[in-house]
Amino acid sequence: MVEKDTHLTLVYPSSTNFSNHLSMAAELNENHLLIIEDDQGRKEFPLENSVYSIGRDRNCNIRLISQFVSRHHATLVRFPRKNQNNSYYYRIIDGDSKGKPSANGLVINGRKIPTHNLKNEDEIVFGPQVRAIYYVLKNTRISGDTDACEYDITLINPGTTEEMED
Repeated sequence: MVEKDTHLTLVYPSSTNFSNHLSMAAELNENHLLIIEDDQGRKEFPLENSVYSIGRDRNCNIRLISQFVSRHHATLVRFPRKNQNNSYYYRIIDGDSKGKPSANGLVINGRKIPTHNLKNEDEIVFGPQVRAIYYVLKNTRISGDTDACEYDITLINPGTTEEMED
């Protein structure tokens, strides 16, 4: 039995700093998600708008089904992150958009507070058996036009073994 040489050739862009080249081409992509659990079960709400009303009222953007929730229980407002392009966060505020607070208030991560800048996996309790979990899902995507040959990876494997008869 005779073994043939197997090798791997990686071709990087002509730039002297490959990681810097990738970081310039990569763009952060965030998705915001609110998962609600109420008397009707679990619902997912992808957050894309700048303002959401949350409550029992039929006109609320995010409707909660429970007798223990106010008609206009809370308001979500989107704010841009400083020094980060295309990045933002949501602030939850107890009550309606006119400043009228809810009957039960908000319990966020175990503390009763009137307003909170939401972070990944924050838990919001609106009332008995009515809660939400906030998620920020982050990933990167390569943006811009790139030439396929810039990132050419060539694998050469002409058969690693060759059997010979005696």
